[in-house]
Amino acid sequence: MLDESRGQLKTLNGIELYFELHGTGEPVLLLHGFSGSSQDWAAVASDWSRDFQLIVPDLRGHGRSSVLATPFRHADAAADILGLLDHLNVHTCKGLGVSGGGNVLLHMATRQPKRVEAMVLVSATPYFPAQARTIMRQYRDRLPPEQWEVLRRRHPAGDTQIESLLASTTAFADSYDDMNFTPPYLSTIQARTLIVQGDRDPLYPVELSVEMAKAIPRSSLWIVPDAGHGPVLGARWPEFLKTAAEFLHR
Repeated sequence: MLDESRGQLKTLNGIELYFELHGTGEPVLLLHGFSGSSQDWAAVASDWSRDFQLIVPDLRGHGRSSVLATPFRHADAAADILGLLDHLNVHTCKGLGVSGGGNVLLHMATRQPKRVEAMVLVSATPYFPAQARTIMRQYRDRLPPEQWEVLRRRHPAGDTQIESLLASTTAFADSYDDMNFTPPYLSTIQARTLIVQGDRDPLYPVELSVEMAKAIPRSSLWIVPDAGHGPVLGARWPEFLKTAAEFLHR
């Protein structure tokens, strides 16, 4: 667990956003995936806080942030995090985002290109393809009981909060304006970008990451073999953190 005594709540865009600060140095955002929380970064915060000032929020609707009143939108979450940076007087930063957190970084880096110096995107996507929409429509009904327990540990407001997130997953399936990054739009990104993708991701085919890498001017692409969504989780995590830290330091 992160040290929640460091936790703060800030009202931004009509919601309460929970965040923690760790370490000193260059500011780096750590953005968890959809249905995750800031606590997913506990081990990273312990290691990286020697070199970076880590800004570790619960995205809207997640963890200790306000329960969603309307379906989650990555664009709204990006506005929250930009507001948080303003509150902290952080003019430029770097970032690491997994899945939904990576999608939020895409919004930030296109909305305010000079704000994000470098970013690592793991299992992010420029848009939701048909295969992802099929999974999103079925996700709520196919969630196994053990996954409910994982979600309950992450979200202290309980089943009401979890149900709001699951409703958002269903809404993603019919959303076409939130994640809608064309190559010309991606070409406006100024951040050095490392794109990390599993070659067997059931949500986002590897071609989407290739498309992003071609469009984002200062980008690198790491295709992880025999890996699905969140390809660096598990045994590859130490290697990934070393690579990501070196990339963000550079």
